[in-house]
Amino acid sequence: MLDLKSIQKAYERVSDVVHRTPFSYAPILSQMSGYEVYLKKENLQRTGAFKLRGAFNKIASLIEAGDRGGVVASSAGNHAQGVAFSAKHFGIEATIVMPESTPLTKVMGVKEFGANVILHGSNYDEAYAYAVKFGEENNYTFVHPFEDDEVMSGQGTVALEIIEEMKDLDAMVICVGGGGLISGMSVASKALNPKCKIIGISSAGAPAMKQSYDAKTPIDTTSVRTIADGIAVRDTSPITLEYILKNVDVFETVGEDEIAAAILFLLEKQKVLVEGAGAVGVAALLHGKIDLPKGSKVAVVLSGGNIDVTMLSLIIEKGLMKSARKMKLLVTLVDKPGALQALTEILTKVGANIVQIGYDRTSIDLEFGDANVSVSLETKGVEHQEQIREQLKEGGFAFKEEH
Repeated sequence: MLDLKSIQKAYERVSDVVHRTPFSYAPILSQMSGYEVYLKKENLQRTGAFKLRGAFNKIASLIEAGDRGGVVASSAGNHAQGVAFSAKHFGIEATIVMPESTPLTKVMGVKEFGANVILHGSNYDEAYAYAVKFGEENNYTFVHPFEDDEVMSGQGTVALEIIEEMKDLDAMVICVGGGGLISGMSVASKALNPKCKIIGISSAGAPAMKQSYDAKTPIDTTSVRTIADGIAVRDTSPITLEYILKNVDVFETVGEDEIAAAILFLLEKQKVLVEGAGAVGVAALLHGKIDLPKGSKVAVVLSGGNIDVTMLSLIIEKGLMKSARKMKLLVTLVDKPGALQALTEILTKVGANIVQIGYDRTSIDLEFGDANVSVSLETKGVEHQEQIREQLKEGGFAFKEEH
C-alpha cells in the first residue's frame, strides 16, 4: 500500500544508501519567474537520478521477505541503473531490458554495476513486454519502474526531504512519465502539507498521461517522440493515474524546444547538468506554463542528469543558433585569387570570429567561375548579426543563412 507510512518506511531503508541531494535556491530562475524557486537536485543522486530510491526500496523489501532470486527490469536507463546498483548491493543477479534507442551513457552505466543488458524494442513499452516475458521464463522477479507500491514509496522519499527543509512550500513541480515519482511525492506531500500544490509536467511528445489526466480515464498513444527519454512512456498506467487524478492540482506539457532551452539554461546559468526529463519543470517555469501567486515558494525536481553527450552537444549548438551567438552562412563569391580574403576582411572588420569554414567550387548549383563558402561564426547577438548582413551586402556578396 502506498501511503505516508510506507514512504517513511522506505526512507528508513534507503537513507543509508541514497544521497540526500541538495535543495538549493535558484536566484536567476526566481527573478525570471517571479517565484521563490528551489531546485531539488536528484541529478546528483548516486546513479544520476531519483530512480535509485524506488528500485532500492523494492529490492530491499524482497530481501527482507527472504527472496534472493534474480530480478529483471525494463527501463530507458535511470530505473535500470537503480535496479543494477541495488542488485549488486545485495549480491543478486539482475537483467535489464532497455529500448534500442537508449543513450550509450545509460547502457554503460547499467553494465558498470554488473547487470546483464538486453536491448529490445523502439520504446519503453516494447522493452517492458519483453522483460515481463523474460522474467516469467527465467523465474526472475520483475521490478516495475512505477506500477509498484514499494517503488512509488521509495520515490516519495524525495518529497520527505523537501518538506523537512521547507515546511511552508507552496508548490512542487514534478516531471511525469509513467507517474511513479509524482504518485509517491504527491501522497507524501498531501499528507504532510495539504496546501502545497502538486504540478505535473510531461513532454508534449509523450502525451498519454496528460491526455488521460484531462479525460480522467487511461488513454494510450501509438508512439512517443521526445528528447526527454526518461519520461518517454507510450501507455498510461491506471494505477499511477489514480494517484495523479487524486493528488495532482495542475498538469501541463512542454515542447521539445522548451526542454532543450531549459537544459541549456540550467547548464549555463545554474551550472547544473540535467537530462531532458530533469529539465521539464524548469522549462515550464521559463515558458510561463505555471500560474501561481507572485512570490510563491516553488520546489522543482531535477529528476536526473544522465544525458547523452551527443544529445548535449546538439542542444548546445542549436541553443547558440537560437540565441544569436552563432551564425551559419553560405556565401557565393567569384572563384579568383583574393575573393576569399575580401570576405574574411569584412568578417574581421565587424568582429565575427570564424570557427569553421569550407570551400566548394564543384557543386552543380554553381555557375562556372563561382564558389560557395560555408562559414560558421561566433556572434554577439541579434544586432551584431544584422551588422554582419549589412556589411556583406555592401561588399556585394550574395549569401544565404543556414538554420
